[in-house]
Amino acid sequence: MNVLLESHTLPPFSQIDAADVEPAISKIVEDNYAKIAELVAHVQQQEVSLENFLLPFEELNDTLSKAWSPVGHLNSVMNNDALREAYNGCLPKLSEYSTRLGQDKGLYEAYKALKESPQFAQFNVAQKKVIDNALRDFHLSGIDLPEEQQKRYGEISQRLSELTSKFSENVLDCTNAFSHHVTDKAQLSGLPETQLHGAQLAAKEKQLDGYVLTLDIPVYIAVMTYCDNRELRKIFYEAYNTKASDKGPFAGQYDNNPLMEEILALRHELAQMLGFNNYAERSIATKMTETTDQVMDFLYDLAHKALPAAKQEYEELKAFAAQQGQSDLQAWDVSYYSEKLKQERYAISQEELRPWFPLEKVLSGLFEIAQRLFSVTFQADQSVDLYHPDVRFYRVFRDGEEIAAFYMDLYARAKKRGGAWMDVCRSRRRMVNGELQKPVAYLTCNFNGPVADKPALLTHNEVTTLFHEFGHGLHHMLTQVEEDAVSGIAGVAWDAVELPSQFLENWCWEKDAIPLMSGHYESGEPLPDAMLEKMLAAKNFQSAMMMVRQLEFSIFDFKIHRDFAPGMDIHAELEQVRSQVAVISPPEFNRFECSFSHIFAGGYAAGYYSYKWAEVLSADAFSKFEEDGIFNVETGNAFREHILEKGGSEEPMELFKRFRGREPKVDALLRHSGLAA
Repeated sequence: MNVLLESHTLPPFSQIDAADVEPAISKIVEDNYAKIAELVAHVQQQEVSLENFLLPFEELNDTLSKAWSPVGHLNSVMNNDALREAYNGCLPKLSEYSTRLGQDKGLYEAYKALKESPQFAQFNVAQKKVIDNALRDFHLSGIDLPEEQQKRYGEISQRLSELTSKFSENVLDCTNAFSHHVTDKAQLSGLPETQLHGAQLAAKEKQLDGYVLTLDIPVYIAVMTYCDNRELRKIFYEAYNTKASDKGPFAGQYDNNPLMEEILALRHELAQMLGFNNYAERSIATKMTETTDQVMDFLYDLAHKALPAAKQEYEELKAFAAQQGQSDLQAWDVSYYSEKLKQERYAISQEELRPWFPLEKVLSGLFEIAQRLFSVTFQADQSVDLYHPDVRFYRVFRDGEEIAAFYMDLYARAKKRGGAWMDVCRSRRRMVNGELQKPVAYLTCNFNGPVADKPALLTHNEVTTLFHEFGHGLHHMLTQVEEDAVSGIAGVAWDAVELPSQFLENWCWEKDAIPLMSGHYESGEPLPDAMLEKMLAAKNFQSAMMMVRQLEFSIFDFKIHRDFAPGMDIHAELEQVRSQVAVISPPEFNRFECSFSHIFAGGYAAGYYSYKWAEVLSADAFSKFEEDGIFNVETGNAFREHILEKGGSEEPMELFKRFRGREPKVDALLRHSGLAA
C-alpha cells in the first residue's frame, strides 16, 4: 500500500518512500480531476451551496496538500537524489493541476453562482473572502483568455516551476560542493571555539586531519566576522557571493544566469498575457499596496531617510579600519572590522552572548512570552513519527484544549536547505464530516547543534531569527478561521504576511523579556546587567547600513520585474541600484543575484519589499505595547484577536486599523532603527 494515499492526521515520515511519491501524486491529481468534474456537473443541476460545492472542493485540495506537504518538506530538509528526482517529477503535474483548475470554466461558474446566490449575504466574512479571492484568482490564472493563450499560460506556469526548482538546486549543490581544508590551526586564529570544534568534526567525517570549513551559514558568518586571516575571508567571500554563477571557484558549473533570464522573461510574458504592463503589477494585484509607484516611492523614501546615516556609518568604519592598519577596506573586511568596531564601542559580540542563550532556555522563554501575550501553552510530544533525531514536535493548548501543533527542526546539517522558514503541514479547516482539522506547522532554522559536552548555544541574532519564524507559526496556528483558503497564513496579502513574525522579534530586545530567554548554560545565572546594557546599546549599530542593504535588494527585485525588457542585463541592473542606494561597493566578481532564492525560487518575486512594508506595520503594532506595557494581557489578546486569529479572512489594512485604531505610521520603525532624528 502507498502510504501517501492513506489518510493520516500527521505525516508518516518514516514510511515515505521516494518510489511512492510520483504514483501517489499522479493518482490524487487524476482522482481530483474526475471528482471536480462530477462536482461541477452536480451543482449545474441544482442551486449551488457551501455544502454541495465549496466544502467538498476544499476537501479535494486538502487531500493533495496533505500528500505533497511532507514530500516538499523532506526535499528541503533531508534532500537526496531519489527524493529530488521524485519531487521534480511531480512539479509539472502539480503546475498543470493548478493551471487547469484556474482555467476551469465550470469551477469558475460555480464560484460565480455562489457569489450571486441569495445565500451569499448570509455567509460569514471568511466565506465571502474565499469566494472573492477565488474569483480574483481565476482572472489571474487566465480564465478570460482565449484557448490558445490559456494553453500557453499552462506551459509557462509549468516551465516556471521547473526553473525555480532548478535554481534552488543549483544554489544547494554549489553550497555543498565547496569546502576548505586547513591543517594549520594558526590560519584560523580569531575563529570561535564552537566553530573550530565543528570544523574538526567535519574534517573527521571526511577522514582528514585538521579542519574543514563549509559554506553553511553559521560557518560562513563566523569566518567573515571573526577570522583574522584576511586571505581566508576573501576565499570565503568569493565562494559565497559567486554561488551558482559564472564567477568564482565553480564558475559556470551550477550557473543560474540563464535560468534567471528565462524566469524573468516568462513572468513578464505571463503578466502581459493577463493584461498587466509587467510582472510587478501582477505581483501587487494580491497585495496591500495598490500601485507600483507606491512601492517605489516607499522604498526610495526610506532610502532617502537612511542613506545619510549609512554613509556616515561606513565612513566611521573605514576610518576605524585604517587605524587598525587596513586602509584598503574591501567587502570581505566589512564584517570583520564592523565586529571589531562594535567591540571597541560596546565591548560586546554575538559570540560572547552565546553562553547566555542555551537553546532550551531560549525555547522556554519563547513559550512563556507567547503564553503571557496570547494565553497559549506548549507541550512536547516525542511519540509522533519524526524524520530526523534532531526534530521535536509540540502541541499547542488554549484553555486546556489542544488547538494546533508544530514540528521544530533547528540545526544545520548536510542535505538541508540553508536559511530559516515556516511552512504549512496542515491547515485549520472544517471538514465535510463536520470535524475540525487542527493547524500544524513546520518551523525550520539552521543553528549550530550541541558540540561535545556543550548544549546548542545561540547568538542573540539567532534568537531573533527563532522568534521571527515562531511569529509566522503563531499566525498559522492561532487562526480561528475554518475556511482552508483564508485560514492561518493562507490568503494573507504577501506584504502583510511578515507582520506577526517581525512583531514578535521585538521581545528579544526588551529588558523585561530577556531574562525569560537567557541564562548561562553552566551556572544558569541571568545575563549580567552590564552585558544587557551593552547589547541594547549596540542594537542599532550600523542599522542604517543594514537598512540600505535591504532596500538595495527590494529595489533591485521590484525594478527587474517592473522594467523588464528582453536582453536585460540583470547584473547591470543590480549595479545601477547599488550606485543609488548602497554604501559598500562589492567587487566586480560579486554575483549575489545568482543565489537570491527569495525572488527566483521563493514567493518573493516583485515582493521582497514586503519585508520593509511589514516592518512599518510591525513596529507600529509593537509601539502599542510600548504604550500599554509589553506583557499587557488586553493588548496581547487584541493582537491575537484582530491579527493572528483572522488569517487571510479580511483585508490586512482593516485588521491593522482595528488593532491600532488608525492607519500605520512609519515613525516607530525609524525610532526602533535609531533613525528618527
